[in-house]
Amino acid sequence: MHVSATLELIKENCIRGKRADLKEAVNAALAEGIGAKDIMMRGLIPAMATVGEKYASGEFFLPEMMIAARAVSEAMEMLKPHLVASGYEKRGKVAVGTVAGDFHDIGKNIVKAMLEGGGYEVVDLGVDTPAEKFIAAVQNDAVQAVLLSSLITISMANMRLTIQALDRAGVRQSVIVGVGGAPVTQRFADEIGADFYSPDAFGAVEKCNALLAQRA
Repeated sequence: MHVSATLELIKENCIRGKRADLKEAVNAALAEGIGAKDIMMRGLIPAMATVGEKYASGEFFLPEMMIAARAVSEAMEMLKPHLVASGYEKRGKVAVGTVAGDFHDIGKNIVKAMLEGGGYEVVDLGVDTPAEKFIAAVQNDAVQAVLLSSLITISMANMRLTIQALDRAGVRQSVIVGVGGAPVTQRFADEIGADFYSPDAFGAVEKCNALLAQRA
């Protein structure tokens, strides 16, 4: 199969969330000698950009986004050993976590998959994440951005407390802080001193790209 056709097949299977077919297409691409970086940059990333656009336009809903995100996450796991072997330079390192008091992980997992598809190394801090874990990620894992998720109104206060804790620990200025989740708004993000707010995973990746580029 021609290289462009193989990559198109990867993109199509990713957009449709066809995990088994996507894995088969990725294996076929590797067998054809297509580099892991090309598979990611010319297959998975454009596919997730398309998924994000479809979600933003209302053509896709949360289930379609989740299915595609799961598919690309599995494909990235397949590519990681090849990317490491080729010395591929990651775009950056980001910590993601659902704040303390909140046990929802759907939004966080979608953002994680989108970030990985976008070339980032992701430190997943899980759910019900205390501020100390975010601080440790900055101090020990050298992350460049920290993304806080909240899916219930009652846990939003812990976004504010986490940012305050980062400040007290002396690491706030060294990282970009992004917030998101169903009850979160731009106004709230501004109030608590976050660097950005995004209503969806696609926007979160775009804003990470832009803000990290400014700091480079």
